Amino acid sequence: QVQLVESGGGLVQAGGSLRLSCAASGRTFSDYPMAWFRQAPGKEREFVAAISWSGDTTRYADSVKGRFAISRENAKNTVYLQMNSLKPEDTALYFCAASRSGVFTTTLALYASWGQGTQVTVSS
Repeated sequence: QVQLVESGGGLVQAGGSLRLSCAASGRTFSDYPMAWFRQAPGKEREFVAAISWSGDTTRYADSVKGRFAISRENAKNTVYLQMNSLKPEDTALYFCAASRSGVFTTTLALYASWGQGTQVTVSS
């Protein structure tokens, strides 16, 4: 199983940017499609963005399309989430996750390994 540690969260004003990082250890990172999810207080965890093992294919939630970009550096065992034009509704705990069995998907239940999360707070 892959162990994941997120970083890069913080407090930012609306319209600002943040870059989240997720460092992986354990099994071969490059074997796994990766994704970012987020969970706001009182809400269910939701999909944000996903990237294939090679980085050639990405998917985004409609709410972040055009503002967020997911990328990965397999040589560094790291996946990133660049977040631009942030809005107060982006405030949440952000998690990275590794897909179970190498399946590229946006479905939360198909992700087996999770980090502890990094908090993003966007003030208006």
